[in-house]
Amino acid sequence: MSRGAVWKYGDDVNTDVIFPGRYTYQIMAPEEMARHALEDLDPAFAKGVKPGDVVVAGKNFGCGSSREQAAACLKAAGVQAVVAKSFARIYFRNAINLGLAVLQSEEAAGALDTGDAVDLDLARGEIRSAKGTFRFLPLPASVLGIIEAGGLIEYTKKRLEREQE
Repeated sequence: MSRGAVWKYGDDVNTDVIFPGRYTYQIMAPEEMARHALEDLDPAFAKGVKPGDVVVAGKNFGCGSSREQAAACLKAAGVQAVVAKSFARIYFRNAINLGLAVLQSEEAAGALDTGDAVDLDLARGEIRSAKGTFRFLPLPASVLGIIEAGGLIEYTKKRLEREQE
């Protein structure tokens, strides 16, 4: 279980505002990508986000183009999870591949506000806050493994190492 503060946004937060399109074709280190996370939507985000914080949003989070940078910049900024009413499917998969937890919970997305403290228990499928305990469908063991490993590449490397032992 881990604790973080909420950064709340609305519906249809697209990949162009998660990671501004003007940077798409620039090669950047993860730390530099983090400095541009959500800058067009919330200029305070990149300066104020702390490791373990949680982005909460409405429906269709991550809609738009299929750019991995939109998940990578949030992870590089220290975001431990995105909680939303729903996700664009490609964003959902990109986030998992990069080791960023994406949790669907209409109830939590509706109740939580910027600044709320939350505890996430990925294994139990719970988001706890002063406003209550909210459930999300627990993640399958394989997805938890990918997130815990830091992404699909690291997960696969570790799995191959275990198989070779």
